[in-house]
Amino acid sequence: MKKLNWGVIGLGNIAQKFLDGFSGVQNSNLLAIASKSPTKLVNFKKQFNIKEEFVYNEYEDLINSKDIDIIYISLPNSLHYYWIERCLKNKKNVLVEKPATLNFTEAKNLEKIFLKENLFFAEAFMYRYDPQIENIIKIIKENEIGNLLSMESSFGVNIMTKKKFFFLKKNRKIDKNSRLFNPKLGGGCVLDLGCYPTSLSLLISSLIKNIDYQDFKMKNLKKEIGQTDVSIDAEMEIIFDNLFSSKVKASFKKDLGNNTIIKGDKGDIIVNNTFLGIKDIQIALKDKSYEIKNLPLQNMFSNQIENISKSILNGSNQAIFPGMQFQETLLNMKILDNWNNA
Repeated sequence: MKKLNWGVIGLGNIAQKFLDGFSGVQNSNLLAIASKSPTKLVNFKKQFNIKEEFVYNEYEDLINSKDIDIIYISLPNSLHYYWIERCLKNKKNVLVEKPATLNFTEAKNLEKIFLKENLFFAEAFMYRYDPQIENIIKIIKENEIGNLLSMESSFGVNIMTKKKFFFLKKNRKIDKNSRLFNPKLGGGCVLDLGCYPTSLSLLISSLIKNIDYQDFKMKNLKKEIGQTDVSIDAEMEIIFDNLFSSKVKASFKKDLGNNTIIKGDKGDIIVNNTFLGIKDIQIALKDKSYEIKNLPLQNMFSNQIENISKSILNGSNQAIFPGMQFQETLLNMKILDNWNNA
């Protein structure tokens, strides 16, 4: 079987999980890594058996390697646009961590490069490759819950307080240099977590027949700004083509979980742990209810790696459905931009 050689730029926590995903994937080979941190290079080289000649302390050197087919970019949000551009202009396929860019303007500029170079590009929403997503799509397409009416989806984790004795809570010290809380690095709950329920809203709305899901409006936009000038709690509602509505929430101060309810006129789909590896799906119809269990995956990134490589090997410049298409990235960034600037 032909394999694609992958290179990875940026070796943070998410990269660790992503690289673990290469284990057992048949069409992909982890070949090269690049980082500004000598310590991370040494540790990752040893852990993943990377040859010395493919360990780089300069991102450009990895990009210029003729042995690399695709580059996974796992850098702070503020660096995505520059390095996506560098990769595409150097004839390298790209998978970039979410959100793809800081704003809609950057995304539109990337579209021009993407169309010109005709290389593969995808935004790394790994939940799109969970087997349960296919079950959700099948249930909707088979009209089991009837005509879609609305959905609610949240992603919130309290990273601002910690529990003390007798259930008392104490504020954590905020690191203003952290990518999560630094506005210059693209911090804030809207970009970091809100991008998940907005991207799911696009996927679900696109399944409705005769809907123009690119025609949307937003209302009830609420946002709390923290001490470092980034969003720490936010919510809003998206109305697609006046036919389908989606209420979304994101938070750094509330444990909202990452659950979703999709409502139809015959019943609901309740999705547990939507974005971190779906545990199960509950179908609640008017006359019956049942559950679809999800087999635990060894690594939720493995399916993503395998499907991305399959897309490229099949000659496509975009991810296989339901992977994130470039048009969806543009729409998602447009929604996030409006939400972030509300």
